[in-house]
Amino acid sequence: MRHAFPLLLALLGLSLTAGVHADGKDTPSIASIVKAAKPSEWRSLDPANTLYMDLPDGRVVIELAPWWSPAHVANLKTLVREHYFDRTSVYRVQDNFVAQWGDPDSDNPKKAKSMGTAKTHLPPEYDRAYDASMTFTPLPDGDVYASQVGFSHGFPTARDPKTHRTWIAHCYGTVGVARDVDPTSGNGNTLYAVIGEARRIDHNLAVAGRVIQGMPLLSSLPRGDDANIGVYAKPSQRTPILRVRLAADVPVAQREHLQVLRTDSPTFARIVDAKRHRHDAFYRDPPGHLSLCGLEVPTRVDPAFAH
Repeated sequence: MRHAFPLLLALLGLSLTAGVHADGKDTPSIASIVKAAKPSEWRSLDPANTLYMDLPDGRVVIELAPWWSPAHVANLKTLVREHYFDRTSVYRVQDNFVAQWGDPDSDNPKKAKSMGTAKTHLPPEYDRAYDASMTFTPLPDGDVYASQVGFSHGFPTARDPKTHRTWIAHCYGTVGVARDVDPTSGNGNTLYAVIGEARRIDHNLAVAGRVIQGMPLLSSLPRGDDANIGVYAKPSQRTPILRVRLAADVPVAQREHLQVLRTDSPTFARIVDAKRHRHDAFYRDPPGHLSLCGLEVPTRVDPAFAH
């Protein structure tokens, strides 16, 4: 599979070797590459699989991944539609790891918020089987945690051809389902977003989605007590969650009309190439490599709704 990406670029008329164009010009900026993308290279978020988490300082937009963890996403939608997360909080922020939210008393039967009709236990959905027909855009460089990495449905993805398993990687912005030691204890009532280095927990927890917009609202929060894995010592330190809603349940006028660049598009291939061979007034020595978590998929407001 290491040859798949060079073949893709060759078909698109791009180069993996040229850090500076043959005419002597510097590598195009990512902004200019994205600006030149065709309308067909963008996809709109599905309102039925998009969450809005409203915090006092703004909104966090999360794209769900029902094709990866269908049971967890379905249970999460039940919790959201029954307003479980309203008036809960972000109660754990561990530096260089995760920001976590939900009911801080969920482990205390006497204080825990009711989960309504949602299930309390679910089977593990840490990874899934793959086949040749699965959408997968490979990256050309190596990875410490998997023999193959790339993007599937816009999500950073790793896979192992020996076991035929694939999983969403815990890169910046990945939203996972917290659990206890019991593999069935993760039910979606407690979620976390990666704000640092978390690849070590790949395929050990279910991934429900990824943050599309609003990551600074989570990553910039004060860090909790290191001695207590980032859990805030005082309730007053927590960030309240005003509400969480499915975009489909929000009036159209109040939605975030966002689009994501397709990771199987020529423009995305150009972005990968430009990042690997960046050469300009500052970067005189191109890195020549690109890690899976070192690449963010571009997003934009749908031009039809831009003001």
